[in-house]
Amino acid sequence: MEIASIDATTIDESLYSRQLYVLGHDAMKKMSNAHVLIIGLKGLGVEIAKNVILAGVKTVTLYDPKPAQVADLASQFFLFNEDLGKPRAEVTAPRLAELNSYVPVSVLDGDITEAKLAHFQVVVCTETSLEQQLFINGVTHKSGAAFIAADTRGLFGYSFNDFGSDFTVLDTTGEEPVTGIVSNVSQDAEGVVACLEETRHGLEDGDYVTFTEVVGMPELNGIAPRKVEVTGPYTFKIGETSGFGAYASGGMFTQVKMPKTLQFKSLKESLANPDFLITDFAKFDRPAQLHLGFQALDAFAAAHSGALPQPRSEKDAAEVFSLAQALNEKAAEKVELDEKLIKELSFQARGDLTPMAAVIGGMVAQEVLKACSGKFHPIHQYMYFDSLESLPSGLNLTEESCKAVGSRYDGQVAVFGSDFQKVIANARYFVVGAGAIGCEMLKNWALMGLGTGPEGQIFVTDMDSIEKSNLNRQFLFRPWDVSKLKSETAAAAVERMNPDVHGKIKAFQERVGVETESLFDDTFWESLTGVANALDNVEARKYVDRRCVYFHKSLIESGTLGTKGNTQVVIPFLTESYASSQDPPEKSIPICTLKNFPNAIEHTIQWARDVFEGLFKQPAENVNLYLSQPNYVEQTISQGGNQKEAIESVYNYLVTQKPTLFKECIHWARLKFDDLYCSQIKQLLFNFPKDAVTSSGTPFWSGPKRAPEPVVFNAEDPLHLDFIVTAANLHAYNYGIRGTIDKDHFKEVLKDIVVPEFVPKAGVKIQVKENEAPEPQQTDQEELDQIIKALPPPSHLAGLRLKPVEFEKDDDTNFHIDFITATSNLRASNYSIALADRHKTKFIAGKIIPAIATTTALVTGLVCLELYKVLGGKAKIEDYKNGFINLALPFFAFSEPIAAAKLKYHDKEFSLWDRFDVQGDVTLRELIDEFKTKHELEITMLSCGASMLYSFFMPKKKLEERLPMPLSKVCATIAKKDLPSHVRALVLEACVNDRDGEDVEVPYIRVVIKP
Repeated sequence: MEIASIDATTIDESLYSRQLYVLGHDAMKKMSNAHVLIIGLKGLGVEIAKNVILAGVKTVTLYDPKPAQVADLASQFFLFNEDLGKPRAEVTAPRLAELNSYVPVSVLDGDITEAKLAHFQVVVCTETSLEQQLFINGVTHKSGAAFIAADTRGLFGYSFNDFGSDFTVLDTTGEEPVTGIVSNVSQDAEGVVACLEETRHGLEDGDYVTFTEVVGMPELNGIAPRKVEVTGPYTFKIGETSGFGAYASGGMFTQVKMPKTLQFKSLKESLANPDFLITDFAKFDRPAQLHLGFQALDAFAAAHSGALPQPRSEKDAAEVFSLAQALNEKAAEKVELDEKLIKELSFQARGDLTPMAAVIGGMVAQEVLKACSGKFHPIHQYMYFDSLESLPSGLNLTEESCKAVGSRYDGQVAVFGSDFQKVIANARYFVVGAGAIGCEMLKNWALMGLGTGPEGQIFVTDMDSIEKSNLNRQFLFRPWDVSKLKSETAAAAVERMNPDVHGKIKAFQERVGVETESLFDDTFWESLTGVANALDNVEARKYVDRRCVYFHKSLIESGTLGTKGNTQVVIPFLTESYASSQDPPEKSIPICTLKNFPNAIEHTIQWARDVFEGLFKQPAENVNLYLSQPNYVEQTISQGGNQKEAIESVYNYLVTQKPTLFKECIHWARLKFDDLYCSQIKQLLFNFPKDAVTSSGTPFWSGPKRAPEPVVFNAEDPLHLDFIVTAANLHAYNYGIRGTIDKDHFKEVLKDIVVPEFVPKAGVKIQVKENEAPEPQQTDQEELDQIIKALPPPSHLAGLRLKPVEFEKDDDTNFHIDFITATSNLRASNYSIALADRHKTKFIAGKIIPAIATTTALVTGLVCLELYKVLGGKAKIEDYKNGFINLALPFFAFSEPIAAAKLKYHDKEFSLWDRFDVQGDVTLRELIDEFKTKHELEITMLSCGASMLYSFFMPKKKLEERLPMPLSKVCATIAKKDLPSHVRALVLEACVNDRDGEDVEVPYIRVVIKP
């Protein structure tokens, strides 16, 4: 495998772009200097290695000389049948190396010695005896290297961290530092800072802040970070300010991230005196018990030549419990041991579940990255996790039903038994999306044997093709797969992982939506056991959610945002659906702030994004409409709004600003520069001079309003030239003219350009407040008529079409992000706002969702632990768990799903899962009569989609026509077209009166018109 040239100072942003927005450049550079050793290459070890390699450390070394066995295939996705009997690390290494050409992967030979360990900054132990762990940790603790131990045993797992006696965390949360506008600072022994009462300051006690741009109290500007004591949502104390000058105006505060030093105890000390991170407060008493339980398992293995207890062996379990009791007796602090819990740990000790490997592996890999970079708060020090609720109720598990039979599923059968393995195999599941979560989901499903039985099937759909930036976290794809379809490539990859999947996975390339209901039809949905969403947009999620509610199918929903992740379980007739609750809408930037009064870089970036659309996309689209639609001008005028602006843009782009040579594009860009950064600012200052005051006597330019300064063009300023280069090239692209980036050529052309002097005009209206109605556009009809008359007839421009620029953030050669960066930063220069680099600009302008493989792996593992419950037919809402995690903090929260809301008519309760089912294509009259006689409900209005089928106030003639018609014909008549052939049922919404004549809400009606 060829290793890409590695330079620790440069990071391949096209590969790591989404992860960079999670970790940042500094953390990534530190990671690229770290050597990591991973011991044990079964399912958990390979999961950790996969995530660490994708993240990008300097090297990863593997150690596991043991031969691969059939049982390893339960969760080790890079071991295949042909590898059995070969050393695990040796056969796994080349497959892991394919994941990231920047990370060399090697195998450590021989025994582990102190000298060999000295090479590594982080050592991870899995499948390692406690004796060996104590030896390794003795070496690492002394040298200051990080040590992590982790294992999974069936539905139980744990991890342990020792990052040394003096470990510095540079950023505990990874959140953007909070900033805000200051409105006052008191001179006091405990100075109080007041902020503008438009937005809460967002600080917490113990945070640190510094200040800039404070007038009257200059001592605060650039002051060493001051500790905050919050006194209210808009005020906080910062300590002594009594000797400072008197605050006059202005000022910004910015949160400062302060380093935090942590002391870790060695493994030896921690065994006797552990610190626990609680992952589920409903199981508060379990970590201390499992701490003894895992030690008891190690003692059992030591006494039985390394063998763990047999599945469901009461004899072995009794021995493990006895060992746990003996350990408890010697402990300084006694624990109340639950015999059933410890015995369950023994019963499952040989269990090897890929979802558990994903959960613990995702979490441990993030801890490795924390150890390498100092970014985010590590687990201090033990974390125990279990998902015993995933065991199906009523299963009669015995030694016989859980024994190993030489199958790749033995690790799963050891926990769930052979009967449940058949349930898993015969499930029919649909994963919507084959991106990061979709890849992890398919890997887990393949190893679980989901859908591999005679009645089973996996379906996956994704309309996207693979891009380079996907490779950093969508681990089923390789560089040679770029531009192939995600769904087909992912399906082929998991067929290789488990040959049983061959012929049992069907890949689609279609979007799931209304337009594909003929493909994903009623028969398709009805055949499914359940659905898992792996989508990245809310609208698609809501559509799948509606389908699952309609067809009464379970849905497991999940999502990630950097180190944050969530899972939601939707169970028919039990829980609310995904769409039942939603996040609040994103806060939008007021128009007047964007146009005239920006005070943050986010405002100037959004403004630049709008300028991009307004210069390179909309005018070109308008021109093409004018050239292709005979009545374009009349249509535009009839629509109202900014007709003059639209028609003027057509005139400008076809006549006054139509270039034939590239130097004319440079000329155009130079005039645009002056218009945007000089003329418009001069007009704004003409309307509102710097000394202007409001009607109440306060300075106009105060609070969030920053007084701007015009920018005078300077061809030697790289920022100014960047604007000209990018704007000229994009304008040239509109016309199919070849551009250049030769800066000497630009400077030569710019020397000869004369920019007309701008004179501000009186009477120009500028919107100052968001709630203030903008001045109506006064269109001079005579001027508009002249523009229309001057437009060249389309027939004279036959064959001409402009090329609108479609914004694409991930192509670094297309000038899009470079233009927005220059445009935004020039605007920021106008208003003395701190500039943003290209990386940050791309993040905001491209609305990039930060992502990292660790979170994706963990969240998908949690989804599959819920999947076991769904397949096991769990019937109580408290058996299911919605999860929220933040690996940065680290934070885990699990809660019972919200029950479906209940409504009532007469004495009948119903929820969103209920409906009225009507069989046959009945007439409108028959439906109305059925409701009257069977349900004592009077239908007053009836609709199907946007079509009103019936209303009590409908004209008599129309009513007489429709009442005898079958409902399908009523719908077809109104729509003036036949129903699509795939439609088997109509969904009707009804307004009804109950038996007392009161208007009541009732479920929807499904009329099955075809069997």
